[in-house]
Amino acid sequence: MGTTKTKVLAETLDKQVANFSVLYMKLHHYHWYVKGEQFFTLHLKFEELYKEASLHFDTIAERMLSLRALPTATLKEQLELASIKEASGDEDSTAMVRTLAEDFEMICGELTEGITTAEDQDDQPTADMFIAIRTTLEKHRWMLEAFLAG
Repeated sequence: MGTTKTKVLAETLDKQVANFSVLYMKLHHYHWYVKGEQFFTLHLKFEELYKEASLHFDTIAERMLSLRALPTATLKEQLELASIKEASGDEDSTAMVRTLAEDFEMICGELTEGITTAEDQDDQPTADMFIAIRTTLEKHRWMLEAFLAG
């Protein structure tokens, strides 16, 4: 990807590769370490979400490759690039759910910017991919917030 605009699009895509890499591990952490009366519900939900995060991670990276851009592929690079942070290791189940809702909100905001960037490049496939991912994350965020309200 040679021009400045296409470089910005590659950076936008790569940031999401990093976000979904970190999110994937965070969700595994939550899946393994959740405790309390909501264990059975959250254990299964976190597994569902990490499987979905894995799909998004791969789809975005492959989109980059199809655009002749190289996604980051080391944990070190991804931790440096990601907007979201790793699990701290001391979250209770409520903090886990709240953190995920906040992470999804942040990623949705970045995806919205990415949609605009892709549309500015006349790159409808990337825009469509970001729209689809944002749609699912918005639904998950809503459900997590509803869970917290109960």
